[in-house]
Amino acid sequence: MDLQKLFSLEGRIALVTGGSKNLGRHMAEGFIAAGAKVYISSRKADACEATAAELGPNCIPLPMDVSTVEGCKALAAAFAERESKLDILVNNAGAAWGAPFEEFPEAGWDKVMDLNVKGPFFLTQALYPQLKAAASKAHPAKVINIGSIDGIRLNPWETYSYHASKSAILYLTKRMAARLVQDQINVTAIAPGAFASDMNKAARDHGDAVASNIPNKRIGVAEDMAAAAIYLASDAGNYVVGDTITVDGGVAHANIGSPSIDA
Repeated sequence: MDLQKLFSLEGRIALVTGGSKNLGRHMAEGFIAAGAKVYISSRKADACEATAAELGPNCIPLPMDVSTVEGCKALAAAFAERESKLDILVNNAGAAWGAPFEEFPEAGWDKVMDLNVKGPFFLTQALYPQLKAAASKAHPAKVINIGSIDGIRLNPWETYSYHASKSAILYLTKRMAARLVQDQINVTAIAPGAFASDMNKAARDHGDAVASNIPNKRIGVAEDMAAAAIYLASDAGNYVVGDTITVDGGVAHANIGSPSIDA
């Protein structure tokens, strides 16, 4: 068994949305280190181009807003002008919104649901020809949807549309997987926990305090996210279909919490 080959992405082509920073950048950087050619997309062109320049010649910027169907189609068209196949699609671009229940706005609902749920579905649909072109029984194409542990359990904040969207993307992953596996396209998901990011300011600005509530007593680092994504994207993950890998230090599934009143 050649483990280096098993986890290699040599010769593979990937597209990571939200790839200019935070978790998207971690995964893009990991894919490049594993041998892939990686296209990154984000809404802000300057950030996308700056990250691509930092990550080197195997990182190509394709800035686009994937919160609309038109944006998804435009990104797919821009990619198709450059490549005939797509081995790995990571639907990572996301948004959050918090507000009290009685004040939560429609704009906050729509923005989050559009980017976190509608975008991944319609971008995958738009790139279906390129994914199908790359897919084979020996080497399935891969679609990795980035959810959150907030789609598995509650956080303390009133992030109604975020909770709903991240729960939805994990179940949508299963439904998409059931259809696309027929074309040798494996759809899976990752549910990250606390990583320092612009979206998770608590982990970014108060990492030690957040870590104290995590079973293994630390927040996530870049290698944690990259490793999970490489596993699913490489041949090592070829027999994983429709499932979600939780990368959270044990918060969702190994947290004893407060004693039950029945204990």
